[in-house]
Order: sequence, then C-alpha cells, then structure tokens
Amino acid sequence: MKEDYYEILGVSKSASSSEIKKAYRKKAIEYHPDKNPGDKTAESNFKKAAEAYEVLSDPDKKSRYDQFGHNAFEGAGGFGAGGMNMDDIFSQFGDIFGSAFGSSFGGFGRSTQSRSRGSNLRIKVKLSLDEVVNGVEKKIKVKRKILSKDAEFSTCSVCNGTGQVTKITNTILGRMQSSSICGNCNGSGQVITNRPPGTDSTGMINSEETVSIKIPPGVEEGMQLKVSGKGNESNINNGHPGDLLVLIEEIPNENFVREGKHLHHDLYISISEATLGITKDINLIDGKVRIKLEPGIQSGKTLRLRNKGIEDLNGYSKGDLLVHVNIWTPKVLNKKQKEFFKEMLDDDNFKPNPKKSDKSFFEKVRDMFA
Repeated sequence: MKEDYYEILGVSKSASSSEIKKAYRKKAIEYHPDKNPGDKTAESNFKKAAEAYEVLSDPDKKSRYDQFGHNAFEGAGGFGAGGMNMDDIFSQFGDIFGSAFGSSFGGFGRSTQSRSRGSNLRIKVKLSLDEVVNGVEKKIKVKRKILSKDAEFSTCSVCNGTGQVTKITNTILGRMQSSSICGNCNGSGQVITNRPPGTDSTGMINSEETVSIKIPPGVEEGMQLKVSGKGNESNINNGHPGDLLVLIEEIPNENFVREGKHLHHDLYISISEATLGITKDINLIDGKVRIKLEPGIQSGKTLRLRNKGIEDLNGYSKGDLLVHVNIWTPKVLNKKQKEFFKEMLDDDNFKPNPKKSDKSFFEKVRDMFA
C-alpha cells in the first residue's frame, strides 16, 4: 500500500500551500541525490517527496486525493501522480531547492552531461465519441531526433565537461565571480569529434517511429497525456530523451453533444406522436435504450437517463444521458390536413393551457446551468 502523501511530507491535511512547499523543500534537501550519492533509500525518499508535492501543491489534484486517496489517480495514464524520474523532478520543482545546491544542482559534482534531456514533442490526437467512451490504443507515427550511433564526442576542453565557465572580475566592491554557459559546447559539456554523414552539427539524425499510446476512457478535449521517453533524444552521451506530449481533441458527434461526463441528445417527434404517445429507441455508443413518451408530452421536455453517459476518468461514476424532446411541426400540409387543423383551432384540447408546474424554456435553461 502506498504511503500517505501528508505523512511523507510530515504535514497535516489542513496545511497551507506555503507550509506544504516548505515541508517539501526540507525533505528534498535532506534526500537530494547529490547529498546522498549512491544511497538508493535516499533516492527513493526523494522521489516519494516529489510525488507527494506534485499532488498536494495542485489544488485540483489535492481535492481529488483528499476525496479518493491514491485511487484518484489509478488508471489515469499520464494525468495523475507517480512515475516521475529524476529529470522530471528537477525540471518541475528544481527552483524550490536549487539554491541549496548551486545554480544548477551542481554543488556536489553533478555534471551538466548527466542531467541533459532532449526536447519534448507535442502532437494532437483526434478521438471519436466511441473512443472517448471505451478508451483506445492509438499507434501514431512520430518524427523525432535521435543521436547517431556513429557520432563520437570528447569532453569540452574549455569548461572541462561542466557546461559552464566561471569568470572573475575586479569591482569596487571586490572580486566578483559569475558563471555562464560555455560558448564552445553551448552548455553540453562535450564537443563532437566525428560527425557522420546525414547528421546535424550535434550528431542528431531524423527518425520516424511508431509509438503506441494507451488512452483511458473518459478523457476530455484539451487534456494532455505524457508518453515518457518518446520525445527527441539528448545530443549528449548518456543523456535522457524528452517526452511525447499528446493533446486530446474530440471529433464532434452528429447524435450527441458532450458536457463533461453527460451526453445530450435531441429527439424529434411528430405532433401525432406527441399527442398519442410513443415508444422510441435511441442508439447509444455501446448499445441502445428504449424510452416511453407519455401522451401529451410537450416540446422542450428533458428526460434524464441515469448512468447512460460517459464514465469519468477515474472510473468512479458514470454520467447521464439527457434526451431533449422536440416536436416537429410540418411546414407543408395537404388539403385534408389543413381542414383538420382548422377545425381544431377552437377546440379546447388544442389551446395552450400550461400549468404552474410546467417550467418555461428560460426556467429549464436556468436549472440546467445551476
């Protein structure tokens, strides 16, 4: 069983955001890998603290965690906590404890070369409503840069592999020391000595790879998944590749309109069907449902079918299907039909007589948004 995030950071559930940040910084400095070289337990605690902070520092994630615990993030692909590597932690939270270890975590001999990551790639994936409801595995061709196996490098002689150069200047206040990125290696700590044909100036080549992306049910437009390690490779030996960021885009459905985990459907019926009542079948994504419309049903009536919508991302609940009844009025009538409706003009049954319990259109809209 996973440890409680509050216990990992040593704070209470009522702790403020500043208290959570302070507690995380304390833990991060205590278990920082530069301070505990080769200590696997310290590295594990360092990652646990970062994972806890990733959730508790985000108001939305914190709220979900307080309500559902670790189950709030199970089966959510790249949306929850966990799965963080050291580079993820440094890139996301390094500013919180970086000052304790120098400008770039180098206070204990941590070189630029070992920290280098390739750049992230971003793609859009279009999903049908069927794929949103059931989840899907997509195989996508991704163009990414990889380091040529034949490229050879040597340590930069200017910065000795650190990627930084230090400059000391004399001022009226005394000797001042400043650091900047090495111009000879552009901060990589190494220079290329053998550049194979077809590579760029850093030994990288273009490659196309088919990446399998598992998309869980319930994702929404604008959500972003992360496929670790499928971005561009680092142009430094032993560097880490970037990530592939997948932006979700939904394809509009002709029968349903999505609202979070709920679905809306416009059902059109004739005046005769509305007057006499009728049974209708509605085709869903994963089957169909039969509804009974009572005689005299009014246009604008909304029927709520529980649990016929979309399962939420965490799998805890399912939305509803809201069926909006619309009575279709014919625009062209033959002589016999016209005579019938003329006779009904003065019939009491055909005269509008709304009850106080019958809500107006504006009341329905107000209730829906409320």
